[in-house]
Formats: sequence, C-alpha cells, structure tokens
Amino acid sequence: MVQHFTLADSLSLGDLHTYLQRAARIDDGSVRLISGSGILAVYTAMLYPRGILDETPTVLGLRTFALVDTDDFDIVVPLRSLTERIARAQADVDPDDPSKPVTMSRPHEVSTVTWAGISPPRGGWRPLGETDAPRLEQAAKAGIDEVAEAIPTGTGEQLVQRVRSEVWGRGVDGLEYVPSGAAFAAFSLGFLGDDPVTLFETGPWTRLSTRRGHVLVRQRPWSLKA
Repeated sequence: MVQHFTLADSLSLGDLHTYLQRAARIDDGSVRLISGSGILAVYTAMLYPRGILDETPTVLGLRTFALVDTDDFDIVVPLRSLTERIARAQADVDPDDPSKPVTMSRPHEVSTVTWAGISPPRGGWRPLGETDAPRLEQAAKAGIDEVAEAIPTGTGEQLVQRVRSEVWGRGVDGLEYVPSGAAFAAFSLGFLGDDPVTLFETGPWTRLSTRRGHVLVRQRPWSLKA
C-alpha cells in the first residue's frame, strides 16, 4: 500500500526541494521524516561519526513544514527517492493556485542509519544567546578551505574523515561550545541570512536556529559550556 503525505501548499513543496538539494551536496544518503501534530520535520545528516574512534560531532539539518490530514509517522527514506517524488509532484502543481495543498507519495523505508537512531529532544531547550551570520559564514568558509588544502586528490577515506573530524569538530571563535561543523551546516543549507542566529542547549545537544531552518549538534555533555 502506497503511503502519502500532504503539504499545505506548493510553496512548501518548493522549499522542501531546495533544502534537500542543498543537503544532497553534502550527503545524499537518507532523510528522516517525522510527522506529528500537523507538522513534518525533515532531518538531514550533514556530519556524523563513521566509527567508534571517530570524534566527528553529529550535525543535523532540520526544516519543518505544515501538513494537511496526514497520519503520524517516523521513517527514514532515501534522499534521492524523495527528491524524485517531489519533482513529480511539482509537475502537477497548479501555477495559478500556489496555496493549494500538494499530495505526494512516501518512498519505501530503508534500514535505520546510525545518525537517524539519535533523536534530538523536542523540548527543554535553554537559550544561550545569539550570534550573527557573518561569524558562522566565516568559520564555514575557513573550514572548507582548510579541508580542501589538507586533502589532496586521491587521499584515502580514513585520512579524509580524520581531517574533516579535526576541522569540523573545532569550536567557532568566540563560541567554543559550537563546533565549526554547525557553521558549515548552516552555511551549506542556506540557513544564514540577515536575522540573528539564536542558540539553545539541552543536555549534549546544541541548536542553532534562524528563520530559514535549524542545525542540531550532538556532542559529549562535558564539552558544552553555559
């Protein structure tokens, strides 16, 4: 039986497509979809540890979208399959009525990937203050340049992951509890703009939020600072 979900309008469909295209440039593996209380939460993996000794922080992107009459579900699906279904749904959108709800099919579930088994909390977030987009953008671009310089063509996967872990696990200047990988995610997903970036914390999780989306970071509890 084919399962579906219905987004509130075609503008949401376009936003979802753009978000997933940006995420696919970093990791085109899987997407976690959680539906509840009329909201679809779409999690994408930007960074995550690939082994027991890998110190890379878990960094997830998150966008939420309003739903219409959809059952609750929590599934992991292939990113490419989801974007293909979005493209097909866009072909059926009425350009003269962008406010009309859009129904699309859900891809078949895949085996749970490591990062998808870690659920960020929905409540209990404590505000840590704000930072500005230029600081995070600078950290992201500096990290991208450093990774590119440190990893020559043909480098083995183990060394590549070690370099990325070192670069993206390092704290942002002035925000040591925020790893540069969070800045990289916010920049890569297009979440940075003119509005401030609000910071929150709960347990081992840190959240960076703007009007465009959220970045969630899971680190060891002892590495966080108030």
